[in-house]
Amino acid sequence: MKTISKALLGGAMAVAMAVPAMAEEFRLGLITPPPHVWTRAAEAFGAELAERSGGAHSVTVFPARQLGNEAEMLQQLQTGALDMAFMTVAEVSNRAPDFGAFYAPFLADDIEHAARILRSEEAKGMLDQLPQQVGVVGLGYGMAGLRQIVSRGEVTSAEDLAGLKLRITPFEPILDFYNALGAAPTPMPLPAVYDALANGQVDAIDMDAELIWLLKYYEHADTVVQSDHMMFPMVGLVSARVWAGLSDEDKALIAELMSKHVDSCIDAYVAQEQEWLDQISETGKTYTKVDADFFGDAVAAWNEIWSEKSGALGMLREVAAATAE
Repeated sequence: MKTISKALLGGAMAVAMAVPAMAEEFRLGLITPPPHVWTRAAEAFGAELAERSGGAHSVTVFPARQLGNEAEMLQQLQTGALDMAFMTVAEVSNRAPDFGAFYAPFLADDIEHAARILRSEEAKGMLDQLPQQVGVVGLGYGMAGLRQIVSRGEVTSAEDLAGLKLRITPFEPILDFYNALGAAPTPMPLPAVYDALANGQVDAIDMDAELIWLLKYYEHADTVVQSDHMMFPMVGLVSARVWAGLSDEDKALIAELMSKHVDSCIDAYVAQEQEWLDQISETGKTYTKVDADFFGDAVAAWNEIWSEKSGALGMLREVAAATAE
């Protein structure tokens, strides 16, 4: 009887070893709402992964902070409790400071230039830092649009922003920028922004054109400043613990498809950014377009701070110069 059991056990092990990969149901988290470009890209990634794997793998997408804020989701990725995420590079930069260089004010001349910077080999090479520094595997970049400013009051100069409670994404590069301007940067999660602007909890917000338009933040504003002052990259991530358990074939397939679909976000913003800006400009709100001079010494102050914090800043400036038109 013992001999039969051993034989059966050996046969079962041989069969298990012959199976190329275990079927997986992956969980992917985002902070963006369901209609957002990033969320739609995540759903398209999941659908194509299921198709290409013959149904062996599936992806359940959890948008709108269902699994927590980005800091919480990143912790889940580190432990393997969460499989995947499409996440702002902002949150990654809180743990890997080199990535803060992507937020250098006016690094990109326009949305197309931002796309070229993110698609450069140098930018992609920075992802190699993530497994050791953060405990995640980065498979490619996406982005949201360039950053704009929406204010409840009149803004004719940077001095008008001094002392204003201005909603930001909670990360150091943008905090340093608005501190240099003399504003009062106020970290706040995305779902709270509309009501906060409506009731005066904040005086202004830093936001991309897509959400200014789709979530109607302009409704509670007097002034929209098209400043295009920062790019806002996103990165497709897989838990390093989860990644280590995948077969080489599955790693290759997931890397191919996640890179493809996060990159599709770049194309979406390049195609739609100007349309959103045009729609915002037609709402009847005071609409002003400014350049780096508007911000006075704040840009130089930011550069001085981050030349010490990020070793990648000089490299990305060289990439930006080489890809400018």
